[in-house]
Amino acid sequence: MTEVPECPATSSIDPDDNCRYNKRQMVNELRAVVKELGGRTVLGRKLATQRDLCEAIREGFPPAVVEELMHASGLTLKELADALDLSPRSLQRRRRSGRLARFESDRLYRLARIVALAQQSLGDRKSAARWLKRSNRALGGTAPINAVDTELGARQVENVLGRIAYGGIS
Repeated sequence: MTEVPECPATSSIDPDDNCRYNKRQMVNELRAVVKELGGRTVLGRKLATQRDLCEAIREGFPPAVVEELMHASGLTLKELADALDLSPRSLQRRRRSGRLARFESDRLYRLARIVALAQQSLGDRKSAARWLKRSNRALGGTAPINAVDTELGARQVENVLGRIAYGGIS
């Protein structure tokens, strides 16, 4: 039986390196999403971990997050409401009073994650906003912003952005 020589590229990789890389990626994603939501100033607290973010979602985001995400994404109130599967009137009311509901905060987080990923993949806010609003063949002709009203749709959009970022067919 012939012994296959070990590949030098894989033999020098420490399993802990992969863990550190993934942790760094999660921290970078968290920072980008928190930035799209308005950061500490708007959220009223420091969100350093995913646990912090989960707690903030459960408590409900402050209404100023809606304005921040509209600005970051380049969306109108109607487009934002459609992407969140909410009525524009309900979203307008929430902007004037109290905290957002848990499900609304969760949907805002999902959209902020897509906006941050689009900006990272496409280079800037303007390109990301334009890409989000245009129909996309990889999404069956649907504009990405119209696909993110469900978790499954958001994952499809993330997959397309991943292919764009890493040079795959999209």
